[in-house]
Amino acid sequence: MAKKNIAPTSKFITFEGGEGAGKSTQIALLESFLRDRGVNSIVTREPGGSPNAELIRTLLVSGASNRWEPEAEVLLHFAARHVHLKNTIWPALERGSWVLSDRFADSTMVYQGDGLGVSKATIEFLYRFVVGDFVPDLTFILDLPVNIGLARARARSGDEDRYESLDYAFHERVRNGFLSIAEAAPSRYVIIDGEKGIDEVNEMIENLIVQRFDVE
Repeated sequence: MAKKNIAPTSKFITFEGGEGAGKSTQIALLESFLRDRGVNSIVTREPGGSPNAELIRTLLVSGASNRWEPEAEVLLHFAARHVHLKNTIWPALERGSWVLSDRFADSTMVYQGDGLGVSKATIEFLYRFVVGDFVPDLTFILDLPVNIGLARARARSGDEDRYESLDYAFHERVRNGFLSIAEAAPSRYVIIDGEKGIDEVNEMIENLIVQRFDVE
């Protein structure tokens, strides 16, 4: 699926990390920071981010941990991503808005690839088919020990706990997978210590945004 004409003022910023890393909190703070400086932005998430993609999200994040075969799970993620890109991400970027997304395709590579053992070549093929050569301008990876992240995640209420219920070894593979992709492409990925306090993490992110994109 070919992307549209993205406005030069647009930026696509993604937040990645394991369960309980604090992504949604930091995205909300960054959106406020940008708004105060006159930068239009939208906040979105994966899986989900548009009405039909949110329907697929429900299938993926709730229910038994063995609800899907890993390959079927990958296909569902990319089906949701196709709709998300077409209906939310690319239209916003065309308008000149920044897009701040809680997860994107890196999560599929790590959760379903490193975590569940789906072939990386299969995921890369689907990425090219659905996303093409489009990549985020910057990706923050909020990293913290698995036991801390799971404790935070399990303290939340709600029924979107399918991934949280997977075993500890799965979450260790996920953490290591994110660190590996960041090491392989340091120009796009920034690892943030998720154990630090909310304000300290926020300050690091804001400083990096100012440095990288000349936001005043």
